[in-house]
Amino acid sequence: KRKSVPPLTMLASSAAVKALSRRALSRTAIGGVRGMANLEAYDEFGKSVFAGKVANEYLQKHGASGDILKDATWVKTHADVVANAVFDWAIDNGANVYCHWFQPMAASGVRHGLTGQVHNMMFEFDRETGEVIQDFKGKTLTKGETDGSSYPNGGLRATHMAGGYLAVDTSSPIFLRGDTVFIPSALVSYYGAALDEKTPLLRANAALNKEGSRLLTQLGLDTSSGLRTNIGLEQEIFLIPREPYYRRPDLQLTGRTIMGKTAPRGQEMCDHYMAPLSSSTAALACMQEIQEECWKLGIPLKTRHREVAPGQFEFAPLFGSNTTQIDQNVMVMQIIEEIAPRHGLAALLQEKPFADVNGSGKHNNWSLATNDGVQLFAPDALNKATGNPSAFPVVLAAVIAAVDEYGDLMRMSIASPGNDFRLGAMEAPPAIVSTYLGADMTSYLEAFLNGSDAKYEPGKKTIDLGVAEIVPFEVPAEDRNRTSPFPYGGARFEFRAVGSAQNVSMVNTVLNTIVAEKFGQFADAIDNGAKPEDVAREALKKHWRVIFNGDNYCAEAQQELTDRGLWRIDSGVEAIATLTSPKNIALFEKMGVLTAAECEARQTVLLDHYTGTVEMEALTMVDMINQHVIPSCKAAGYPIEDLQKDVGVLKGAVKSIHEAGTSLEKARIARTVRLDTMVGVREHCDSAEAVIPANLWTLATYKELLFLDSHTDPAHEATYYDE
Repeated sequence: KRKSVPPLTMLASSAAVKALSRRALSRTAIGGVRGMANLEAYDEFGKSVFAGKVANEYLQKHGASGDILKDATWVKTHADVVANAVFDWAIDNGANVYCHWFQPMAASGVRHGLTGQVHNMMFEFDRETGEVIQDFKGKTLTKGETDGSSYPNGGLRATHMAGGYLAVDTSSPIFLRGDTVFIPSALVSYYGAALDEKTPLLRANAALNKEGSRLLTQLGLDTSSGLRTNIGLEQEIFLIPREPYYRRPDLQLTGRTIMGKTAPRGQEMCDHYMAPLSSSTAALACMQEIQEECWKLGIPLKTRHREVAPGQFEFAPLFGSNTTQIDQNVMVMQIIEEIAPRHGLAALLQEKPFADVNGSGKHNNWSLATNDGVQLFAPDALNKATGNPSAFPVVLAAVIAAVDEYGDLMRMSIASPGNDFRLGAMEAPPAIVSTYLGADMTSYLEAFLNGSDAKYEPGKKTIDLGVAEIVPFEVPAEDRNRTSPFPYGGARFEFRAVGSAQNVSMVNTVLNTIVAEKFGQFADAIDNGAKPEDVAREALKKHWRVIFNGDNYCAEAQQELTDRGLWRIDSGVEAIATLTSPKNIALFEKMGVLTAAECEARQTVLLDHYTGTVEMEALTMVDMINQHVIPSCKAAGYPIEDLQKDVGVLKGAVKSIHEAGTSLEKARIARTVRLDTMVGVREHCDSAEAVIPANLWTLATYKELLFLDSHTDPAHEATYYDE
């Protein structure tokens, strides 16, 4: 039965009113920090998420409990019950709109929030009485439909076969923000082909659960609870003053500066990293509001700090299941972009917004566990749970084999356009895929390889400073290797090369798929009579080369790793092209993650995304030269002949992209345009900026953009020139 809606539900909730009042107050302050002398800010943690106590309270009103959400079949058995409970919860919290919230491909760097959504009212009006009545049912909640042809799809959809179908993802909770209920969903075609980022990830999770459970059962572990992937995502960003941001068409349209003379000061003094979050600028108040907004959505955004580059900052949450963490990270990025303007700032999520200072990454901390809490990458915990001293080295051997054999796919998964300028630049690992284990773990595996069943006993190191005020203390067994793309960090691996603007679904789809395949290979061999230890030792012998504990930034070391035969793909375009190599299509099909057609479509989407990004950058550069650089040069009497030629070169380069045949050919040309042609043109523009008087240069400079502490409100008066 549809219910009448109370007449006051269209009014904002008290919490929203408080937030608006606080926001209005914050606008009147310059910089500043909002005090917090108690735990009041945490009172609403998770209130906007339909899970746990919140869901249980509303489901009980309809004769059910929160336990039904633990079984995905509620979409068949209790859909109407859940819909009614969600409706009541929404109305009580000032929401009256819903949407199926999905994640299209190729959204990084261009689509705000990285998601797709259509907002629909949760009620309708009785045509006879005009009464407001509920229009939100089980079938409304669990399924939706959209135009699949209007999203990047690589040929899987077209205008004459455009259906895109949405199904609720029961692994990630429904949440609300403002007046809207968001229903995390998967997007597929009429034939079930994945059109989104989420569907392959869910399939990879299923493959890992299946093959991992087989192997771990053979090793003596009870896997009846199932396996899960946990991740923690460290989000790096830049916060810059918004007024000069409006004087940078490149930042507005492409997310990065495609020209700009570097400032006299950069990060050479290491003075920004972990420095105090000053209350004299808006950054701290902005970060506080971002955290508070996230807490309401049940996002435990625990850590905040300055990063290495001027104007660079980082947030990090507590870890959680990969589907939920990715959904939350996507929302975190949207919240960051939306809250920054309230504080007079612009948030930059792109991997390399500025030249000659560090870019931004999103470290993907990846671990595996049973649903009842046994950590697969924790040696003592796994060996104890299995009663098998060889369990951990067997699992670790499978991971090492996966990284060595499928390093090309790992490289493909991080081939975002922004990573072109970041990988290997002394700020992120190079494009050579290896793994760091540390001396003690490597020695332990070597002993296992040689037949020993010795226990892993990491060395303990005590530091004594020799002063009474500081008691001697222990440090971790292994040092931190920030140059490795995939270091082991005790109970987890950290994929450090991931780009800040990415939706990391493909990253985790690849990790889960390649490890699932190795788990399955090991399990097959054991089923055929091999001993687990022998299977693991054979794999370690074959793939030992991928272990490297040295400095990945060192040129000699990079040559050594290349000589070992490790995967090294310097070009992001060529990395994307590995998605359809025969071995990789076979892998995805074997694991039930992607079909050959889906691999081909996804590769086309990624290549077109790269090409489109470069085209936007090149055309923006043309506009900036014509509308800013040349007029400033004319006003200063600076020669403009080279700049005029550059405009023609850029237009010709874009034309050559359009004239190319396949998506791969276009992307290869685009990469040359970006890393060769545009770099040369930038040199001309930056040389002009270096000598043009400041009062005649109309573009915001690096000095104005990067240094919040000294340039919170730079005065600037626009100057216009007559032709």
